[in-house]
Amino acid sequence: MKLRIAIVCDWLISRGGAERVILTLSDMFPHAPIYTAIFDRKNFPELTEREVIPSFIQKMPFALKNHAMYLPLMPYAFEQFDLSKFDIVISSSHSCAKGIITKPRTLHICYCHSPMRYAWDSCHEYFDQYGIPPLFKTRAKKILHELRMWDRLAAERVDFFIANSEHVQKRIQKYYRKNSAVIYPPVETEKFKLSKKDGQYYLAVGRLTPYKRFDLLIDTFNELKLPLVIVGTGKKEKNLKKRAGRFVTFVGAIPDDELEAMYQRAIALVFPQTEDFGITPLEAMSCGKPVIAYSDGGALETVVPGTTGLFFTEQTRDNLKKTILEFSAMKWDATAIHNHAQKFDRAIFENSLRQFIEEKWGEWKKTMV
Repeated sequence: MKLRIAIVCDWLISRGGAERVILTLSDMFPHAPIYTAIFDRKNFPELTEREVIPSFIQKMPFALKNHAMYLPLMPYAFEQFDLSKFDIVISSSHSCAKGIITKPRTLHICYCHSPMRYAWDSCHEYFDQYGIPPLFKTRAKKILHELRMWDRLAAERVDFFIANSEHVQKRIQKYYRKNSAVIYPPVETEKFKLSKKDGQYYLAVGRLTPYKRFDLLIDTFNELKLPLVIVGTGKKEKNLKKRAGRFVTFVGAIPDDELEAMYQRAIALVFPQTEDFGITPLEAMSCGKPVIAYSDGGALETVVPGTTGLFFTEQTRDNLKKTILEFSAMKWDATAIHNHAQKFDRAIFENSLRQFIEEKWGEWKKTMV
């Protein structure tokens, strides 16, 4: 019997680690429709021929430009999707996608990038960092309280969780009281080839949002008078450019082939944030470049101190500056760094995920007899 499979994700608006998982799932299951809250087709040419089904939020004003304003509607939006005809539903979720409703006979596997950050462990930072006006804070706190209750109930609808790191596995256990398997996200290592050339600058890559801590990088490199190149765009771009001195260069969003060249010309990638996993360090490592990372989150599972990079232990200028100076006095083996990154290749993700799905489907069928 050919299994009927559907893919569900929070939204497809810009490209990041979660979106790369969806594109990989799309390749693995080419006949599976994709359900999502909002879909910006122009940013995903790979999905031109695919059946992508957005929710009613798609038609709401400014949904593509400011999807966060519709967060209170997303639980309802995902509950409206009719997934009754599918044998297996794979949700890829860091927000509300896991809250879909499936039939008892349908197997629901959730690839969890994180329990909803702004509802759980990052709720207080959310108010501080995103500049929510005081008049709206009381209402926003009530919305997050309601969202927290829904999110906990929605986790009960998942039959099996997969965490994208051990870091996330612990958070799934804490907030959802659920066990999970760990399968690291796919890294397109073949797109990022080894380079042994001397670097010209330090590099940072990612969305320009508050928790990424690009402000810390800018202040530190201004003080050190060392060249820093920043790849990415985001809400804080204008403010960060005002903060930057002559040693900091912004290049905006660039395609993967140009990004590979940026990695290959770098001295090191600097990764100052806490991420649930973090794909950019492994892309840099695949190019043979070491990583200077904050010692928290998924980076603890991918960076090997003294071999593929160094950690700084506090998100302060002094601590980061000290680590950069220590780093610059060390020698690094580009081949060893590259070889380490291959352990996280996309093929490993695909093989592990297929094996997990086949195993759980075999167990599931027995319960349906």
